[in-house]
Amino acid sequence: MIEQQAIIKMIFGFKAKYLRQQQQLSLEELAERAGLSKSYLHDIEKGKKYPKVDKINAMAQALGVDYDFMVSTRASKKLQPIIDLLTSDFVKEFPLELFGISPDKLFELFSNTPDKVNAFISTLFKITRNYQMQREHLYLAALRSYQDMYDNYFEDVERAVREFRTAFQLKAPLPYTPPFLEQLLRSHFGVKTDRRAMPREKELKRQRSFYSPAHKTLFLNEGLSSAQENFLLGRELAFQYLRFAERPYFTRIVEADSFERLLNNFKASYFSVALLMDEQRMVDDIRAFAQRTSWKPEAFLHLLDQYDVTPEMLLQRLTNLLPYHFGIKDLFFIRMVGDESLQDFQMTKELHLSQLHNPYANELSEHYCRRWVSVNIIKKVKSNQQLNNDTAPAADAQISRYWETPNRYLCISVAKPDFQNPARGTSVTIGLLVNDTLRQLFRFLDSPELPTRIVNTTCERCNISNCEARAAAPAVLEQQRKQERIMLAGKRLGEGSV
Repeated sequence: MIEQQAIIKMIFGFKAKYLRQQQQLSLEELAERAGLSKSYLHDIEKGKKYPKVDKINAMAQALGVDYDFMVSTRASKKLQPIIDLLTSDFVKEFPLELFGISPDKLFELFSNTPDKVNAFISTLFKITRNYQMQREHLYLAALRSYQDMYDNYFEDVERAVREFRTAFQLKAPLPYTPPFLEQLLRSHFGVKTDRRAMPREKELKRQRSFYSPAHKTLFLNEGLSSAQENFLLGRELAFQYLRFAERPYFTRIVEADSFERLLNNFKASYFSVALLMDEQRMVDDIRAFAQRTSWKPEAFLHLLDQYDVTPEMLLQRLTNLLPYHFGIKDLFFIRMVGDESLQDFQMTKELHLSQLHNPYANELSEHYCRRWVSVNIIKKVKSNQQLNNDTAPAADAQISRYWETPNRYLCISVAKPDFQNPARGTSVTIGLLVNDTLRQLFRFLDSPELPTRIVNTTCERCNISNCEARAAAPAVLEQQRKQERIMLAGKRLGEGSV
């Protein structure tokens, strides 16, 4: 994060350099006019120094502007977007160093090509305004990029989990249980748990937990499975052990008002999952499962019981370990929610490693392809629920071959009734690009139990003819074809062939 004082220096230096260049003055000429040394002006323009009042007056006079203009955050139309960005909460709070960007590099970029950078920033501002993008959208996108940079494997958190186990001599066999994790919280950190108070608050129905620092109490909501409680208790252990000051207190972040808070929440969640699914043991279990010669959904579901974790936790753990331990880096993770009528499906979470894989979220209210295993597994869970009153999770897999592309993905999906609204269904899916590396690990890729389906992204953009699962007409595709016909007609007219 960039400190406020550094931002003030950057803005002043940025304006000074821009004004000097607009008047085609060299550093030597400005130094002579203002009665200041060239080296001193150089440090000012680099954002390293902030001059005193008398020197600001001298510079303002030399540049033909007033004192107030030099020290304010107002500027010309060409400069204002950059200054607005520098003074925004996003720049103040965003940890640029995580992405290898120092304040010096950022300032150099802005000051060397201000007109081009200004046009780019103006475009970003207009896009975010037009699409009603909030600060948390940018933070979430940045977090996903951060995960991608490190292949979603974070050695510092994995090491912290190992040190935690050693420090507290955790010799209890997996799976851990809620009473065991509660005892750790109480005995080592003085944190109590309360399951009675939170269900009485109707406004907190969609929240699973709340931590009160004043009372050192973790409040848990009703209706949680032991796997869900395990995650919440493990997450609170992470917050306490890692001593994160910036942290959310609800399970769902009500307002992502800082990137640090969002990042710490991610690290605490990662810690919890790693604590519940020991790294080396999981690696051995992944290898054993992958060596099966046929796809068996019950074998995959057995991992949920073996560690007493939720489907999302299990698949997220796979996204940590497959890239680091097995070299499988081309993958995606998505979470889908289907409504009560099974007509509307929303992608509520996604992660892409190595590239932007299909499928990806679409914010234009288009209909996701109904051939996805992510969609059909929700339908299966809903059917089991209606016919047999069965609320157990279900698993399925398929090879998804994307229409008119060479890409094929092994997609493994698990679904269950939604926690907040059991009438809806939720699925989580991991997709692994089929290549030589994947074939070397997963022996069941060619088994007859694993179907292959041609899929696309959304119905509105799909030209698969006679699709039995189509939920909407290919409207976007038809509009593109109309534009192509118009262009072709214009070309014929220009060539005189009409």
